[in-house]
Amino acid sequence: MEEEEEAIGFLDKVLEDEDVFLLEECELGSPTSPGSGSPFLVAVKVEAGKGLEMRKLVLSGFLASEEIYINQLEALLLPMKPLKATATTSQPVLTIQQIETIFYKIQDIYEIHKEFYDNLCPKVQQWDSQVTMGHLFQKLASQLGVYKAFVDNYKVALETAEKCSQSNNQFQKISEELKVKGPKDSKDSHTSVTMEALLYKPIDRVTRSTLVLHDLLKHTPVDHPDYPLLQDALRISQNFLSSINEDIDPRRTAVTTPKGETRQLVKDGFLVEVSEGSRKLRHVFLFTDVLLCAKLKKTSAGKHQQYDCKWYIPLADLVFPSPEESEASPQVHPFPDHELEDMKMKISALKSEIQKEKASKGQSRAIERLKKKMFENEFLLLLNSPTIPFRIHNRNGKSYLFLLSSDYERSEWREAIQKLQKKDLQAFVLSSVELQVLTGSCFKLRTVHNIPVTSNKDDDESPGLYGFLHVIVHSAKGFKQSANLYCTLEVDSFGYFVSKAKTRVFRDTTEPKWDEEFEIELEGSQSLRILCYEKCYDKTKVNKDNNEIVDKIMGKGQIQLDPQTVETKNWHTDVIEMNGIKVEFSMKFTSRDMSLKRTPSKKQTGVFGVKISVVTKRERSKVPYIVRQCVEEVEKRGIEEVGIYRISGVATDIQALKAVFDANNKDILLMLSDMDINAIAGTLKLYFRELPEPLLTDRLYPAFMEGIALSDPAAKENCMMHLLRTLPDPNLITFLFLLEHLKRVAEKEPINKMSLHNLATVFGPTLLRPSEVESKAHLTSAADIWSHDVMAQVQVLLYYLQHPPISFAELKRNTLYFSTDV
Repeated sequence: MEEEEEAIGFLDKVLEDEDVFLLEECELGSPTSPGSGSPFLVAVKVEAGKGLEMRKLVLSGFLASEEIYINQLEALLLPMKPLKATATTSQPVLTIQQIETIFYKIQDIYEIHKEFYDNLCPKVQQWDSQVTMGHLFQKLASQLGVYKAFVDNYKVALETAEKCSQSNNQFQKISEELKVKGPKDSKDSHTSVTMEALLYKPIDRVTRSTLVLHDLLKHTPVDHPDYPLLQDALRISQNFLSSINEDIDPRRTAVTTPKGETRQLVKDGFLVEVSEGSRKLRHVFLFTDVLLCAKLKKTSAGKHQQYDCKWYIPLADLVFPSPEESEASPQVHPFPDHELEDMKMKISALKSEIQKEKASKGQSRAIERLKKKMFENEFLLLLNSPTIPFRIHNRNGKSYLFLLSSDYERSEWREAIQKLQKKDLQAFVLSSVELQVLTGSCFKLRTVHNIPVTSNKDDDESPGLYGFLHVIVHSAKGFKQSANLYCTLEVDSFGYFVSKAKTRVFRDTTEPKWDEEFEIELEGSQSLRILCYEKCYDKTKVNKDNNEIVDKIMGKGQIQLDPQTVETKNWHTDVIEMNGIKVEFSMKFTSRDMSLKRTPSKKQTGVFGVKISVVTKRERSKVPYIVRQCVEEVEKRGIEEVGIYRISGVATDIQALKAVFDANNKDILLMLSDMDINAIAGTLKLYFRELPEPLLTDRLYPAFMEGIALSDPAAKENCMMHLLRTLPDPNLITFLFLLEHLKRVAEKEPINKMSLHNLATVFGPTLLRPSEVESKAHLTSAADIWSHDVMAQVQVLLYYLQHPPISFAELKRNTLYFSTDV
């Protein structure tokens, strides 16, 4: 507000002192002269008379801004009473809970400051050189606990206010124009301010009070009775400031342009830009009026790091080309899947080595070397894995293309930009000086400091969850009109998000009821995202960047996967609210060791959980009927399905197929032909996972692990072929049958995106994972299970998948020289 800015400007002129813009720059903890016992002995150097006059000026300026602050709090509280009154009527504007969330602690903060102002005002107005008011500041500082509660609730309060504005026009009108009284001596009787701006004020106020305390101490003689009280108040305030989340302090996210305007940093993050035909990692900064794309400059040791601006677009000139308008993207070669999988395996192996070094109190130099290697691999994975195009265009010139790993992220950036574009923005051109100032501020203002890779994390941070997350997407409410609706699920893995499951499209409805269950594999995951889409059937809406029809995101939400919440045997039901839409879902987590636990079936009449030799003997077949039928169906209509075997099928469909196969129902073929192909693929994986012992047997498991680790190719070939020969015939014939099928699936990799590496990752642990008795010897931590065992299991299957065709007859006839002591 103008009055507040005038008060601050007045103070700045009076003080003519070092920059106190950010608290850290005040160097409050360092003595100002050699041998001085207190950081504030500078006050001794101030002439007593001049010092006391300066005290009065500092206090007068602060009192003026305190009056403005109290008026702002009053304006915020004004609608609270009528809103509470309507909450108990038949037509409430907001619920009591929403009111309490939005206005949380505002009344308490108002009362604290009103009392402080009423006590301070007469002391300043009837000024006396001996006046004392340190006790008032000390009392104010002692009540900062209220601010802590306010700050902790701040983000929720903002989100609640925004959601309520979207869903209620009456509240939107109230929150967009709150009337703030002008100061007593001001000509302006009222100013209009938004609720969002007023909710910011308490956060700003703590920083302001702390800066004023610093200035007061500078102009207070050390022998003045106020000195120790002000010192104590400053200590409390500083400790409080360092304890609250710096991200929401507006001083951290604001930069002043040379023209004196305030430009706020709204969002920043690392994005992959396609520039000159190759992928470049950029740090992108979204300010209130401009989008800036930067890269970190290379600096010599000890030099302050800076950003280099690659380009910027004023938001008034920024447009999103529609898919059909955008020209075809420059040719960027997608990174081969098997190389991405190799990187993941290297990262997992390096993680294990680092843990081993730490456990054995290894040299810090060796640990640093391993961490550096891990960072390099994680960085490459982050740079090369994103594939989702996000194009922006400057209406006066160039287009720019980013590749993101998730639709959620693309939507977040688009929404943040569009929200800012609703304001009255002007086009502009930055001079070289202005651009330098803006780019120079990026380093201090950024909220995302590190590239999102795990090697940047502290050792005590959660390693995430390894295993299987079972999610049931129940239903959704809150749609204004009928649409064709579906949801997708994303989880984070190796620093970026991947889509893992998709519900069926529920047609022409405002209340879809999916009730579909998915099993999602987690690789150190910490978050689950749910996105709700409206299906588009218009063939003209094809995105030229990736040849896919663009469906409209109706809403999106994210939850943290808290181990305490999800690591229970029971289902945990929750609701995600997104743009007025509520999606109900349930989830439970099974750790990797529990999820692959093999429990033999008590009934020997079915096929699941029954030894493969028993099933083939009963059926008089070489390969179990369930395996043949599922493979046939996948090859008939699922071989070109994107993510076949990787995308989860609906769990209820899989259980229905399991029951039909177990009962040997005559309707199996009819049911298979009608069933979603991902459910059939899931049934085949479940069959192998539920075998009482893995297809490649418990007995041979240690030998497979040792064989794949041999470095001499001839010795490895000899050993790996001998191990196949040693398998029981039903296991071997079924394994060879599956192997040929998976190779045929991989031949369609350009369409289905499933490489041999991808398929080995999906099936390796299923075909080799030891049963519970065998695996107990291998168990350490969840992350280690993934790193050691699973990696080797994937490598074993990959060896056979990459091998020239293996014939059962040839294998049995061939008598290579081999060592039986494997």
